[in-house]
Amino acid sequence: MRHEHWAGLDVCITGGLDRLGSGEGPLVVLLHGFGAPGDDLVALWRYLKVPEEVRFLFPAAPLNLDMMGFGDAKAWWMLDMERITQARAQGQWEALSQEVPRGLPPARTQMQDVLSLALETLSVPSQALVLGGFSQGAMLSTDLVLHSDIPFAGLALLSGTLIAKYEWLTRLPNRQGLPVFQSHGTDDPILAFSMAQQLRDHIQAAGLPVSWIDFPGGHEIPIQVLDGLGTFLQNVLYPEVKS
Repeated sequence: MRHEHWAGLDVCITGGLDRLGSGEGPLVVLLHGFGAPGDDLVALWRYLKVPEEVRFLFPAAPLNLDMMGFGDAKAWWMLDMERITQARAQGQWEALSQEVPRGLPPARTQMQDVLSLALETLSVPSQALVLGGFSQGAMLSTDLVLHSDIPFAGLALLSGTLIAKYEWLTRLPNRQGLPVFQSHGTDDPILAFSMAQQLRDHIQAAGLPVSWIDFPGGHEIPIQVLDGLGTFLQNVLYPEVKS
């Protein structure tokens, strides 16, 4: 495992035959959620059943939340917690889904720069890049894929939700055929299960095939999701030997 500083972000790179990201294998980029430490998802790569040549890159978000009492916590953009709490209490998820967070465009631009560096520096083969994330990281991943012309192999959304609805619905058809993995807990107290279902339905309606996993749990990544994600990565990165 090695650490770099790309486009203003700290990134952790692992996998590959030397476990330092060497070689010319596929690359999986996973973005952590709001309020998590920058290395929150790094341990996941050991649980994903993929060939040893697959590399993993874990960027740490640019905003520090230590001033808010969250310790070593980070965010891709700030959240209006009062607004979210009110929407949750009043069932106003649809109104939230239409909003474009103020910090989303700059976060997208910064991650676009990171991906450009990753593709060049790590010599990633064409159509061998999967982008994904958990919670806020899943939202940013979706937004980035819809604003990019990189030929991604797949998109992985772990406990994400629908935001920037009108922008996303307009751009989704441009990614027709892109495989998507999506998981969500039926009892998620943070991001409503119904909104994850709505996001799935919009993605499918635009012609993107979705591998969907729901589970009886909350805002988390249980073992069945890791198993499903491993299978998804195998299928999209090595389509000639689908499991």
